[in-house]
Amino acid sequence: MEKIKVLLEEWDGQEVIIHYDHETNSWIFIAIHSTVLGPADGGTRILFYPDLNLALLDALSLAKGMTFKYALSGIARGGGKAVIAIPDDLEDSSLYGLLDRYGRLIKQLGGMFTTATDIGSSSRDMDVIAQKGAPYVFGGTSNTSMEPGYFAALGIFSAMEAVCRLFLKGEIIRGKRVLIQGVGNVGEKLLECLIGAGARVLFNDKSRSVIERIREKWDVEYIKDDKVYTTECDIFSPNAIGGILNSQTIPRLRCRAVVGGANIQLKEPRHAGMLWKRGIIYAPDYAVNVGAALADLGMADFGWTIEEAKKKIVVRVRDSLEKIHEISLAENIDTLMAADSLVRGRLDADIAGSVSNGAINPGQGSSEEVKKNSAA
Repeated sequence: MEKIKVLLEEWDGQEVIIHYDHETNSWIFIAIHSTVLGPADGGTRILFYPDLNLALLDALSLAKGMTFKYALSGIARGGGKAVIAIPDDLEDSSLYGLLDRYGRLIKQLGGMFTTATDIGSSSRDMDVIAQKGAPYVFGGTSNTSMEPGYFAALGIFSAMEAVCRLFLKGEIIRGKRVLIQGVGNVGEKLLECLIGAGARVLFNDKSRSVIERIREKWDVEYIKDDKVYTTECDIFSPNAIGGILNSQTIPRLRCRAVVGGANIQLKEPRHAGMLWKRGIIYAPDYAVNVGAALADLGMADFGWTIEEAKKKIVVRVRDSLEKIHEISLAENIDTLMAADSLVRGRLDADIAGSVSNGAINPGQGSSEEVKKNSAA
């Protein structure tokens, strides 16, 4: 538990709810990073973690990413994330009860945190959680007739088009060599969008069955694991695990831009500067992978239709990257620094406005006090 205490003390968010589910030997972490712009929103990730500290770290880092994602997109929501760390042998019958109890916990928070699907959770899981957690659960089978992966892919594709236009001298996606790392639910839909737009697609994946299925279905080139970072392409698109842009991989990259949907692609923030110095354009992940979150929230909470959700995703991703481009050029800074400055400006402006209007009482307790109380 000492490591958990350190993670909480070093985090810059507001609150963490930690709950142990005795019936399934599972741990639930709900991280509320910020409610400055509105109630915290983020997906529920359900996975087996060999180390409980990694589960908490996922919740903390991903919740912060959601704060930045919504602030950059101009959505009145804060950042949150739930991680349910389950045993590797948990049976489906036990999972149902766990999700039911988790829904009750969501309900008890009274709207401080709303949630939808994430890695390891499905629309059917959201249906179960919503039985006790409504109206704070989105992304169920009745919310949309389209897979969330489509909206995520649309956001990534829109970001690629914007990067070509803004950073690559007005070029278009047609004819570009795009290497997709990870062709799961989102990656394959992105692949389909790119092929439809005339791009030359290459792909990599760890799963042999996925590789065979993609090869049978699409006329695309497979790139082996040891060639991913050294294969020449216009756009490298990480859509699997995070932390893959680091001091070992960046010097090997042979691409002009990095535009992908994976969360926390940079091992450390300084690696954005390494990409910048190499002349490789990095589209910050939280500016790119906003599609599914916008669609879930917009259709469930704002009443968007599917067509409206599509248009909103394209416009908001494009607008975000245009602003990042402007700041990056004007101040001669890397794209992550430009994006972070935009987010900080919006959060600071909202805090200042809320305090002046009496909406926030600075004496109600610091985030540090909240975190310590949560860990107790």
